[in-house]
Amino acid sequence: MKRREFIALASGASVAWPLAARAQQPMPVIGYLGSASADAWADRLKAFREGLGQAGFVDGRNVRIEYRWADNQYGRLPALAAELVNRNVSVIVTPASAPASLAAQAATKTIPIVFETGADPVTIGLVASLNRPGANITGVTASSFALGPKRLEILREALPSAKLIAALVNSAAGDIAERQKQDLQAAARTMGLELLMLHAGADGDLDPAFSTLIQQHAGGLVVIPEVFSNSRREQIAALALRHAVPAIFQSREFTAAGGLMSYGGDIAETHRLAGNYAGRILKGEKPADLPVMQSTKFEFVINLNTARAFGLSFPPGLLAIADEVIE
Repeated sequence: MKRREFIALASGASVAWPLAARAQQPMPVIGYLGSASADAWADRLKAFREGLGQAGFVDGRNVRIEYRWADNQYGRLPALAAELVNRNVSVIVTPASAPASLAAQAATKTIPIVFETGADPVTIGLVASLNRPGANITGVTASSFALGPKRLEILREALPSAKLIAALVNSAAGDIAERQKQDLQAAARTMGLELLMLHAGADGDLDPAFSTLIQQHAGGLVVIPEVFSNSRREQIAALALRHAVPAIFQSREFTAAGGLMSYGGDIAETHRLAGNYAGRILKGEKPADLPVMQSTKFEFVINLNTARAFGLSFPPGLLAIADEVIE
């Protein structure tokens, strides 16, 4: 081989080898640990992918998402988290679920974790502080769990004659639900209201819970947010509509499904933020350097169609502060 040909071949190889090496680099994988199901969280998944796209990542093009769904069975979360750790994913995302976030935290101290939760992440032990989360975990909080007393206050204003209010809670949700329950009970005492606790953690619990509500003549209903109630919004809203129960929920999704009112964080916003954080971590940023983001957007939504079906008239003050009125 002539010297000139050898140099040309060697030069071509020097370019080709890095290109080949880059082509062989594995696509990063996001482990998505969901407490509910893909069907229940379709809208949230869309928002998450939008946030991921804002960071420059598209599922199937330059990143792959592997899903693990617990289908509302909290006991499955540790094993599912372990699966993702063994898969050696690049980052684990735990959306809309404090139990999933805690399971991922227990499963790994090295793989980055991005949580999205309505709970206070400091109180439940996910991070040391919001500004300096430390370790391998950060995320987004919507503060939805802390809004129970405010929901009760809104419901009392809409139903000034009601003295007994029911609260729907999933006892299987553990400390997360228990803290909300205690906050709601304290707020009810302050407002001079009696609270009827109804328990539902499975589909078969919903009809008996509403039967008890009707038998006890509760004037309204507050739904305590957690994974089961979030994933059963259509059923719960339909039962409230069928039994003519004025209820306030944690997100617009319930009100759009026929519920009377909702007050809470913007679910789409928090999921987009979680997706963006996952993308930033894939680019090389460290969870310990990313402060926990707090959603500042809260929505108060009223469904006037449902109000008319119940024969209710909202006080002008409530209508004036509503972010959206569904007619």
